[in-house]
Amino acid sequence: MKRTDHVKYPLRHQFSLLFLALLAGMIVISLVLNDTLLEQYYVHNKTKVMNAAYKSINDAANSGDISSEGFDIELRKICEKYNIDVIVLDADSQTVKSSSNDSSFLAKRLWDNLLQMGAGASSGEDTHVLQKTDHYTLQLGTDGRTETKYMEEWGFLDNGNIFLIRSALDGIKDSAEISNRFMTYVGVLIAFLGGILSFVIARKITRPITELTDISEKMKNLDFEAKYQDKGKNELDLLGRNINELSETLEVTISELKTANNELKQDIAHKNKIDEMRKEFLSNVSHELKTPIALIQGYAEGLQADVNDDAESRDFYCEVIIDEATKMNEMVKKLLTLNQIEFGNDVVSMERFDIVDLINNYLKSAEILARQKNATVKMDQYDPIFVWADEFKIEEIIQNYYSNAINHLEGEKIIEIRLRKQNNTVRVSVFNTGLPIPEDCIDHIWEKFYKVDKARTREYGGSGVGLSIVKAIMDSMHQKYGVQNYDNGVEFWFELETK
Repeated sequence: MKRTDHVKYPLRHQFSLLFLALLAGMIVISLVLNDTLLEQYYVHNKTKVMNAAYKSINDAANSGDISSEGFDIELRKICEKYNIDVIVLDADSQTVKSSSNDSSFLAKRLWDNLLQMGAGASSGEDTHVLQKTDHYTLQLGTDGRTETKYMEEWGFLDNGNIFLIRSALDGIKDSAEISNRFMTYVGVLIAFLGGILSFVIARKITRPITELTDISEKMKNLDFEAKYQDKGKNELDLLGRNINELSETLEVTISELKTANNELKQDIAHKNKIDEMRKEFLSNVSHELKTPIALIQGYAEGLQADVNDDAESRDFYCEVIIDEATKMNEMVKKLLTLNQIEFGNDVVSMERFDIVDLINNYLKSAEILARQKNATVKMDQYDPIFVWADEFKIEEIIQNYYSNAINHLEGEKIIEIRLRKQNNTVRVSVFNTGLPIPEDCIDHIWEKFYKVDKARTREYGGSGVGLSIVKAIMDSMHQKYGVQNYDNGVEFWFELETK
């Protein structure tokens, strides 16, 4: 029963889901980090900016450039870039440098921080010191009335002036929220596009795997036609080449195994056939030799016992013994010939020869047999017909057919040999007048030792092997043969190739 496996969770779907999960996780982590750490990062960065601004102001004050136009331009760039306000006062509370239009507010905030009194405490402001040195204090504060956050750095310059650097942090939370909303929208868009892209990429990546899976499925069902189309780029292509080589190796191996198995079956069948033929041969030989051996033994014992004293009787006994011995010798020769052909020990030598010339020569040598039987042998004049066959074995077939016709002549006692060309073959037939072969016997006449009329066969010394030899020879050359009944006789035939 053929088993069909279905993939429940395709690899490309798993790749796509994994990619989307990683993408979504990265977006969520980014939003969480942005929401929790953005303000701390902003404060850290603002601290460095304010320290840098303090250093720049202090250096300018020490060098006396604090009132120069060049420092004003530099200070304005810093304030605008980092959104800070700066004020510097001397010991008499006179403004030395200010970046804000509301200098009075910055001056008040500076003195409040210096005196640690006044509006800062009474207004409910909550401050948190971030850094504190001998020269300055950096603090983070929240206005209790407006709930706005700010960062201030105040203290003394090296030349004795006091300063205040202030930056509002009101927008940091709103900026984080805006950033998170924007990242959410971007994340959704990226997730959508990433999903499509991941599916395309996963499909591209898993296509070779799917192809290899299909090829392996076919290999499992002994179909080795499918081959992986090697791109020669990565490990999957190397795997594909190995699968192709494995497929070819398996195909060759299975072919060799099937061939070996088929040969083994043929060897077993041939061995069984040989065993059966051997048993049949021994059984038939034993049966056929039993009668002539009994006759020879009986007449020999008669001679030994001087059953008949006269010379004529002794001559008759000797003639019977000689005749039976001759029949036995002929039968043994034919059995040996048949045995060699059937067992494949007799090599068929295919050669080209004139079948008309072979038949004419045989008929000349067999004229004495025709005269003994008062037979009339007929054969038309034919042009040479060349055939491919074993000439010696074909002559043996003609001899068996002719001998069979001579021994079964009746009526007009006519034997007629005919040749008829058809396409690339020629049919040779030997007809004799006489009684037709009974229909129930026609299928058996090619069997060894089968005799239609046993008494008559015994009379002319037939062994029942001749037609079996014809069958074995024609089978060894893979050619057709047969017999056909007529009202006035029987025709035996065989065919040979002319090309």
